[in-house]
Amino acid sequence: MTTVGVVGLGTMGAGIARRLLAAGYDVRGTNRSVEKADPLIAEGLQWDAHPRAVAQRSEVVLTMVTDDEALATVTEGAAGVIAGLRPGQVYVDMSSVSPAASIRAAELVSAAGARMLDAPVSGSVPQVQDGSLSIMVGGDEQAFSSVLPILSELGKSVVHVGPNGAGVLLKLALNISLAVQALAFSEGLLLAERGGIDPRLAAEVMSASAIGSPMLRARQPLFLDLPQEAWFPIRLMDKDLGLALDEARRLSVDLPTTVVAARLLDEATRLGLGERDIAGVREALQRLNQARP
Repeated sequence: MTTVGVVGLGTMGAGIARRLLAAGYDVRGTNRSVEKADPLIAEGLQWDAHPRAVAQRSEVVLTMVTDDEALATVTEGAAGVIAGLRPGQVYVDMSSVSPAASIRAAELVSAAGARMLDAPVSGSVPQVQDGSLSIMVGGDEQAFSSVLPILSELGKSVVHVGPNGAGVLLKLALNISLAVQALAFSEGLLLAERGGIDPRLAAEVMSASAIGSPMLRARQPLFLDLPQEAWFPIRLMDKDLGLALDEARRLSVDLPTTVVAARLLDEATRLGLGERDIAGVREALQRLNQARP
């Protein structure tokens, strides 16, 4: 059985490792802190001290980290993934990062004789648990074909969308809609509630209507009772909207609703909600409206 390495065992990375273990793969992994990996180690994950060791001891390497800086940290340097890659090996980054950072990493991987794919995911905790993520992949088509069986364990939709950088660009484009939907849904709930309608009833009716996307239906309970543990933190969505706006400026594209959503996410972070789920935009709106004279 193929050995798959997973670097980055946060909420999504751990879910990916657990899903691959359940599918029968030998899974190696590492993370900044071993404590987060303890449950996975108990389930069969083999721990390595650093990303280089994961790459050296795996046939395919996956990374799932938070941003451009984290990607550079786990890929570059003496202990990074690239230092452990073999010629012909395939490395798949599943993070949401900037196209520029992803392309830079791909160039460094290519210089080492290996091949890199950018394969960010759409979906959150429930989708990684049941293997129904949507995965958009940029990079070499032959490399894509070689890892498709692994990615298919994680996603119900796994699509090659273009060269290196195309996967992460499409993920940023997709996240615009997630953020705007979350904001619009929260605004609707606020309006209904201020007008005397029970917010739970309003959320149920709205989610069952034509606007009820899979994201809104899955997160409906989170909008009503915001959990402490986020599926997708406001801080990371804010980061992704910033990257999308950077690309929009580079491509001379006007994204007006993205600007508004990013502004609200900035306010939510200022209010201390940065680590809460994106459903927390409803709480941010409530606080902002309460602050009005």
